[in-house]
Amino acid sequence: MTGPIAAARRRRSVAILGGGPAGLMAADLLSSDHDVLVIDRMPGLGRKFLMAGRGGLNLSHTEPRAAFVARYGQSAARLAPMIDAFPPEAVRDWCAGLGQPTFVGSSGRIFPVAMKASPLLRAWTRRLDERGVRWALRRRWIGWSDTGALRLETPDGAVEDVAPDATILALGGASWPRLGADGGWVAILRATGIAVADLVASNCGLRIAWSERLATHFAGTPLKRIALSIGETRVRGEAIVTRDGLEGGAVYALSAPVRAALAARGVAAIILDLRPDLDATTLAARLRGARRGARSLSSFLRSALSLAPVSVALLREVHGAALPEAPDTLARAIKNLPLAVHGLAALDRAISSAGGIAWDELDDGLMLKRRPGVFACGEMLDWDAPTGGYLLQACFATARHAAEAVRARLETFAPHDENAATDCA
Repeated sequence: MTGPIAAARRRRSVAILGGGPAGLMAADLLSSDHDVLVIDRMPGLGRKFLMAGRGGLNLSHTEPRAAFVARYGQSAARLAPMIDAFPPEAVRDWCAGLGQPTFVGSSGRIFPVAMKASPLLRAWTRRLDERGVRWALRRRWIGWSDTGALRLETPDGAVEDVAPDATILALGGASWPRLGADGGWVAILRATGIAVADLVASNCGLRIAWSERLATHFAGTPLKRIALSIGETRVRGEAIVTRDGLEGGAVYALSAPVRAALAARGVAAIILDLRPDLDATTLAARLRGARRGARSLSSFLRSALSLAPVSVALLREVHGAALPEAPDTLARAIKNLPLAVHGLAALDRAISSAGGIAWDELDDGLMLKRRPGVFACGEMLDWDAPTGGYLLQACFATARHAAEAVRARLETFAPHDENAATDCA
């Protein structure tokens, strides 16, 4: 057979399943001294990466180390040494090495100057091409053969076997499956006895049962300079009212604790603060000092407290048409508006997914204990993080960690015989 998979190998070979940011980062590290084959089921590379860059590609964050690592919650201790080995500063240096300088935004987030993913991806794949990385696109991984070879299904239904010296799984999670990562690998790993936590929506919208009036009149309306909280978690930012709930950055940051509350109780109560910059005492004083006259309540609140019509509509959604008249009571309502969340947005529309390969299934080098020579990285692992640069940072760091472990392992193993027919069946 001819083609990218059948090309002769002269060095130790590594197959990387997945052409997203984790897979490409692993290829970037290994391609200088290994024969690397990147396999992806899509016709092009980095589809979700490109989509993420449409609104400005957030690569990482300059938050202090302790706060940064804490963003990964229960997986912080596992991820910390990997992020320390490839921290945000290293991400910036890596980008600069590709001719894509970065800058730090006012929020501390790190972006490429181009503010897009496409120039970075082009420079990245060009370097990999120059290093001899081979690409096998439109191929779906369907498991292992009896001899341990990777089994790949081609677009015409044929099956190819590939037997590399090592394999890195970088197949992503299950959000936005039309862009490539569909979670199909979960069943494959579970069939071999590997524990995989269910893939669930993360960094996603919240489902709230609005009245028809609010949904009809205010769907698509932004909520600016608000705060949302659940339990001890409080986030300031912006959101957007949708027909069936809320979307936006402040909302996405609550997805993990909301998901936990939904799993425990079937419903989650979040608190909306419509004026987080002012305390209730100040709000009440402003209400007492303003003259309403013949104005509508909506007009009065907009003038006295700069509350937009959508904010007033939300107050009425919770408290009814007749809002409290007493300034102190109304101020408390503005600062403490309870909203009942009855679900998360669908996984296929989430920014990312939580869940994945259980940490106990992996050794310190991210190799599967039940599959020696097979490593995993990126969103396939059971970690979760908010948006803000933390997602890509962990994908980059775990990919490099797995790649370094592959390199160390292969130093102790001889490469396959060049004449052995192990490239495909």
